[in-house]
Amino acid sequence: MLWVLYALLSAFSFATADAFTKKVSDDLDNYILILSRFFYGAPFVLLLLFFIPMPKIESGFWLALIALLPFEILAWILYIKAVKSSQISLVLPFLSFTPAFLVVISFLILGELPSLIGLLGILLVVAGAYILNLKNLNRNILEPFKSILREKGALYMLIVAFLFSITSSLSKIMVQKSSAIFSGTIYLLAMAFSFFVIALFTSRKNVFQLKSNFKNLLPVGAFYGIMVIFHNLAITLTIVPYMMSIKRTSSIFSVLYGHFWFKDENIRMRGFGASIMLLGAVLIILS
Repeated sequence: MLWVLYALLSAFSFATADAFTKKVSDDLDNYILILSRFFYGAPFVLLLLFFIPMPKIESGFWLALIALLPFEILAWILYIKAVKSSQISLVLPFLSFTPAFLVVISFLILGELPSLIGLLGILLVVAGAYILNLKNLNRNILEPFKSILREKGALYMLIVAFLFSITSSLSKIMVQKSSAIFSGTIYLLAMAFSFFVIALFTSRKNVFQLKSNFKNLLPVGAFYGIMVIFHNLAITLTIVPYMMSIKRTSSIFSVLYGHFWFKDENIRMRGFGASIMLLGAVLIILS
């Protein structure tokens, strides 16, 4: 069950990176915020390579990376567009559908299939995460789906969830063909370089924000780097749909950060969604 601990640590790190991002998001360019995750995360993980043996890079590693990058870059660009073009309460619930997409994508790419109990757990995690991210449970439970017809951001985020199901499966191939830390380092370096180039075209005037906000952005990158490592460690021990379902409990950590750090409201209503997620997580673990 070590994978459960790794997945939970990945979830906690992801939510913590998001919390530090939210703390500074009002003053920074969105593309710079995304770049900071990789730019400051890569050196942190790179240092870990000095403490482990250099893994054997097997055939297929670089091909998996080449296949992964376009999907991952597109996912983050659409993520930015979704947040910019629509209300967070309408778009964020769709990110919870990644584990559901993974049931099919992981089978097609990796040949992985959950058990019936595990599948039920995945569906409960998806439903719980969806409810947890709703702004108002009583009136808006179907509002995000209705918004697909009129809000580009909702459609963008649903595509993001699908793209992340592809990249999560490809990342497992990278880990299998090298190691968790080496694969994570290469991923972060490749994404940092890619988004630095993108930022030069989209946010050239704001690139200086990387340096001027070093103290605020360093925790974002550090926790995102930690997330990548525990993500990679977890997927070596279980199938990707299970790992991503547990990782989506980051929504629970995010709600706790929102309540205790940012004084967000509706904590009791969101507790209902969190309870469903935890029930799903228990079923996955038992499976």
